Amino acid sequence: MPVRVNLDRVLLDRRMSLTELSDRVGVTIANLSILKTGKARAVRFSTLDALCRELQCQPGDILTFESGPPGGYEED
Repeated sequence: MPVRVNLDRVLLDRRMSLTELSDRVGVTIANLSILKTGKARAVRFSTLDALCRELQCQPGDILTFESGPPGGYEED
């Protein structure tokens, strides 16, 4: 997947747990876990806004783009 989620790194930098973030932004731990592991297929702007406000960061700190084919597989 060319879009990489760096939520774990941002949480580590802020010394914050996923549970604490969940409580502060009102997003379930399950949904944050799906996002954190890169299994989310979409992110609402309202969720991204809440995360950035609480973590005092920019969207680019949480999401980064890596060039290459989707799924990380090389095409023949």
